Amino acid sequence: MGPQQGYRSINSSAASVSFCCLGYYDCATSTLLSFCMANVDPAQDQLNIRLTAIRARLTAAANSCGRRPEEVRLIAISKTHPASAIKRVIEFGAADIGENRVQEAEGKIMEVGRDAARWHLVGHLQANKARRAVNLFDVIHSLDSLDLARRLDRLCAEEGRDTLAVLIQVDLGHEETKSGIDESELTHLVEALGPLSRLEFTGLMTLPPFFDNPEQSRPYFRRLRELRDELAARGAFASGKGELSMGMTNDFEVAIEEGATMVRVGTAIFGERGPRH
Repeated sequence: MGPQQGYRSINSSAASVSFCCLGYYDCATSTLLSFCMANVDPAQDQLNIRLTAIRARLTAAANSCGRRPEEVRLIAISKTHPASAIKRVIEFGAADIGENRVQEAEGKIMEVGRDAARWHLVGHLQANKARRAVNLFDVIHSLDSLDLARRLDRLCAEEGRDTLAVLIQVDLGHEETKSGIDESELTHLVEALGPLSRLEFTGLMTLPPFFDNPEQSRPYFRRLRELRDELAARGAFASGKGELSMGMTNDFEVAIEEGATMVRVGTAIFGERGPRH
C-alpha cells in the first residue's frame, strides 16, 4: 500500500468508526451489546487522524532514504483555519505552526498563546508588517531582500529582541506570483547579513511550481540542497549544517528524500482551506 493509499484508508476507516457504535458480544447471554461513543467531535477526531497519518508518512519517507525522522521538523500550516483548530493540533502534539499572513496570524496567535507553539511565518513579508512579525514569530522563512533584512535587524533592536531566526527564500521556479531572490543574488545577500547581529541566518526555503506529479518538484529541491551545501561549506549558517524548508502536502516526501529539514503541511492536516479571516 502506497503512502497516498494508506492515508486515504486511514481517514476512511477512522471516520467510519467516529460515527458508529461499538458492539460487544456477551457470551453468557448470547446477545450483542451496543454502546454508542460519547462526545466525539468528528472534525476534531479528523485532525488527530490526519496529523497521525502525516507523521507516519514523514517517518516512512525518512526511513526509506536512510534518514532519522527526528531530522525533519513538521510545520502545520494553519492559514485560513481558526484558532480552535490550531489549539487542537497542539493538544495532539504539534509543536510548530506556520502562517502565511501577518495580519491573519496576529489574532490567532493572541488567542492560542504566543508560547503555545513555535510560530513560523512562511509567506511573503511586507515591509510595513515587519515590526509585528518580529513580535509574533520565532522563525521567518521568507527573507528575500537586503532592505527587509536591515529592517528586521533594526526592529529587533527596537523591540528588545536579541535574535530572530531567518531563512532566505530562493526563487527557483521563477513564477510571477511567488517571492524570493534569484539564486544569482544569494551569495551577495548572505554576505550582507554578516553585520546584522540580531538576525540568525539558519537556512534556505523554496516554493517550487505546483505539479500533480511530485517527482517534478525533485529538481527544485535538489538545487536548493546544493545551494545550502555550498553555503555550509563556507560556514555561512549561524549553527549547524543549515535548514532546508521545502515540501508541502503534495510533495513533502520527495522533499525529505532530497534533504528537507522542515516540511510545511497544511491541507493534509487541517483539511481544505476555509475563507480568509
